[in-house]
Amino acid sequence: MPSTAATAKVADNAATPRCTTADLSVSLGAPKESQDAKGQFDVPLTFKNTSARTCGLHGVPGVDLVGPDDPNGTVYHLPREDNGAKYNEVSAGTTASATITVLTPSDGGASWTPTKLVTIPPGQTQPLTAAWPANLPMLRQDSATHPGSYVNGILAG
Repeated sequence: MPSTAATAKVADNAATPRCTTADLSVSLGAPKESQDAKGQFDVPLTFKNTSARTCGLHGVPGVDLVGPDDPNGTVYHLPREDNGAKYNEVSAGTTASATITVLTPSDGGASWTPTKLVTIPPGQTQPLTAAWPANLPMLRQDSATHPGSYVNGILAG
């Protein structure tokens, strides 16, 4: 994560205007295996404020993973997990991140490897895209009530 992330602040209220899609760029960090659950990887989803103003970013982003054809389709909609994240004030040039948790397939199990991520920042309608790490397959659980892959809320730097 860029060193500029440390200047993002958690604000007590939503007095700062919300970041729009036009204010942001998005990137994915390197997957890191979870210490709490073997086979799950955490991938940082980082939003950078590319505007010249401070804006607010809070909530859980919408995330779709897009990849090859599958019996369930080419798009996997990640469930959202609200982790109670506070309102984040993101200064110009700084970042705030959400974590995508991905369950990988067991040895020999069915896998699906997305090619890209499409995300819609909270409160917005226009998407941003990023390339998915080619070395990170996942286990699709389209009909699971508690899937092992999901996205959390955005936290300041």
